[in-house]
Order: sequence, then C-alpha cells, then structure tokens
Amino acid sequence: WSEDGFVTHRGRYYTVDNAKLYTRPAEPPQVYVSGFGPVSTRLAARIGDGYCTTKPDTDLLGLFRAESGGKPAQAGVKVAWAPTEDEGVGHAHRLWANAGLPGELAQVLPSPRHFEQASQLVTEEMTRGSISAGPDVDTHLAALQPYVDAGFEELYVSNMGPHSLAMIETFGREVLPRLR
Repeated sequence: WSEDGFVTHRGRYYTVDNAKLYTRPAEPPQVYVSGFGPVSTRLAARIGDGYCTTKPDTDLLGLFRAESGGKPAQAGVKVAWAPTEDEGVGHAHRLWANAGLPGELAQVLPSPRHFEQASQLVTEEMTRGSISAGPDVDTHLAALQPYVDAGFEELYVSNMGPHSLAMIETFGREVLPRLR
C-alpha cells in the first residue's frame, strides 16, 4: 500500500515491476497462509492473518493455534456433486485427477505439464477413493465432518463438475444444517 500505489519487488522467488492495484479496498485484505507440515504451519502462524489447509490434521491445527495467538483457521474440500456417483467421479477424474495423487506430490509439481503427466497415473477408481462424489448427502457429510470435528472456523467446499448450483442448493438444505 505505497503512497503512489506502484510497487516494485525483486525477491528471491519472484520479481514485480511497477505493479499497481488501481481499485484498492479501504483496508488491506487478510492473507491466509497455507500449511501442510510443521514448518509451513509455524510460518503461517507467524506471518499470516490466518491459516488454510486441505486436510483435517488436528496436530497441525493445534500447532497453528498454539503459535498464532488466536488467528482463524479454514480448510478447503473439493466434492463432486452430481446426479449419480459415477458421473461425479467422472467429472472429478477429468477435471481434478491430481486429487488422487499420493501424499504431497500435487503440492510440489512445478508446472501444468507435470500435473498432466502425474495425473495420467491416476485411475477413475483412485479418484473414486479420494473424493466425495454423487448425490448422497451422507457421503458428503462423512467427508466434511472431520474438518468440523478438528475445529476449523471456516470450511469452504468447491464442486468439481457442472452441477454447482444443485450442489449449493443441496448442501444448503441438507448438509450444512447437519454439520452445525
């Protein structure tokens, strides 16, 4: 938030020349920092306005809570709501096969080409085992409940596939009331 609005940065990982956000919000936005291990979680606690992750890891959430001074934590989950489980799995596999990659592999791939190559190793059955798919509310509840139980303040859910409106309506009517 410099006075003239222009920023130049030459850092270890990236360079920005004369960047400017022409329509600035009244207050700087909060920046949540992701963490998938102890080192990055401690960093999130130290420098972030909050913490975000994709796993309901109570140990890492506890570490963040212990070191952040009460900052908020949120988690993100992808689902594949569709009229049938097979259709949902198909959409997830086509659009987000890397969700089936083991461990932190999807976090360290350096380019889209590498994602494409690694995702070719993921079968539809692997995708089926790694995501919540279809119309069954109990299936989606089972995928989301661990995040609630872990103690996240916010849980954001994104849909893989073309049925986002139906997913939002179903979750608003049948899933969220049961998570609270």
